[in-house]
Amino acid sequence: MLHLLYILAFTILACIAVANLIRNLVMFSFDGERTDPARTPQGLSKRRIPHPELLDSAGNLIKEPLLVMRSINVEDARHQLDALYEASPGKKIENQEEG
Repeated sequence: MLHLLYILAFTILACIAVANLIRNLVMFSFDGERTDPARTPQGLSKRRIPHPELLDSAGNLIKEPLLVMRSINVEDARHQLDALYEASPGKKIENQEEG
């Protein structure tokens, strides 16, 4: 009997989760089409609102890449990590305790 109750509770929770997922997807699709009413005079020109992280301190749109990644080989990464570890404050304290 307890197994049936567990299966029923899990089924109800799964249905609630799927319904919530579908509702959120629909709300996000409508939210993406939203425009700023303060910048649209009488609704003639619709303008998309950019994400705040894409704006600089003056409110202008940033046109440069936000993240630039370059590939390095394993040895270079290991040397950089070793240099960071050797320069860390914790490493200096360990050396003083040993000495």
